[in-house]
Amino acid sequence: MKNIAYYNGKTGPIEEMMVPMNDRACYFGDGVYDATMAVNHVPPKEEMKQILQGLIDQVEGDSLFVYWQVTRGVGMRNHPYSGAATGPSLWAWVRPNGMRDVYGAYRCITMEDTRFLHCNIKTINLLPAVIANQRAVEAGCDETIFHRGDRVTECSHSNVHILKDGVLHTAPCDNLILPGIARKHILEICGEQGIPVVEAPFTVDELMAADEVFFSSSSAVTCRVREIDGKPVGMRDEATFAKIRDGYQRKIKEECGK
Repeated sequence: MKNIAYYNGKTGPIEEMMVPMNDRACYFGDGVYDATMAVNHVPPKEEMKQILQGLIDQVEGDSLFVYWQVTRGVGMRNHPYSGAATGPSLWAWVRPNGMRDVYGAYRCITMEDTRFLHCNIKTINLLPAVIANQRAVEAGCDETIFHRGDRVTECSHSNVHILKDGVLHTAPCDNLILPGIARKHILEICGEQGIPVVEAPFTVDELMAADEVFFSSSSAVTCRVREIDGKPVGMRDEATFAKIRDGYQRKIKEECGK
């Protein structure tokens, strides 16, 4: 199959799936989600592996994007959710999706982070992130880097990191960022490669003056940034960045048997 979707036990092509209008996702974005890549039909994820593996096995391609979300359930529209829904609803889908070129160099813009203060919750309520990413696309760029005042937080759908004097700097896991799984793997790789890590806020000025800037996510993995807001940045410590990038590629091959 070219793709497949799942909703509460029912499966079919994404384009043909139907969900109840009263699912709380439709009115309130009342749910959470996760996503990963499946390489060589192997999803590096243990949660819900039986359901996801069953879907993955039906889709053609070596590199697949796997998405799933759980919503509060189905019930007449009402803000309070206690007793208003039938129980959780599980959505999932799988489709072919290539990963970004890890040897490329990408362009970004910056944008004031005016999202709410629960960015550590992986909510499906992603309108601010959608708007930010659309602005990047319209500017001919690949990502939007958020900042709250001087503090850099994260990107519209990835984490952002900098290298300075051989040290990796990444935002702390507080309520202002979503700590992605790619970020976790990067910190592990830094430990293996002897790269010092500082988990602390860094500023826009530090971002622009960094030796390297890169963003990461399940599908982006490690994307080196060469330009922010039309100004050249980073690209001055390829050796350290390559240790992280190549270490991540080895990890994918080890886990996915390819």
